[in-house]
Amino acid sequence: MAEGGGIAEERQVNLTESAARRIAELQKQEGLPDAFLRLSVSGGGCSGFQYGFTFDDSRHDDDRAFERDGVTLVIDDVSLDLVQGSDIDFVEDMMGASFQVKNPNAASSCGCGNSFSIG
Repeated sequence: MAEGGGIAEERQVNLTESAARRIAELQKQEGLPDAFLRLSVSGGGCSGFQYGFTFDDSRHDDDRAFERDGVTLVIDDVSLDLVQGSDIDFVEDMMGASFQVKNPNAASSCGCGNSFSIG
């Protein structure tokens, strides 16, 4: 088989129940019932790449959508390469509340968990 031919490996992320519940709450609070949460990865942060979360209502040709419990997470193709296999969670603890990416591709991450590097 020619290199690059055949069926492409399916790239996935897992949106946890806690994250889906929080997205639904935020959609309601912000009055954005048709919006979805967009996860993007950009250069920067203290470890090389950083995660960004925003609400959006328009999709692009290179977006992949992941759904759970009636909410949608959208990730562009380039960002998905960096976060494939990750769990997207919402965590509340003594330090506050935030969306967290548990990324198996990250060789290291900063203390706050908002940036990472690839080995």
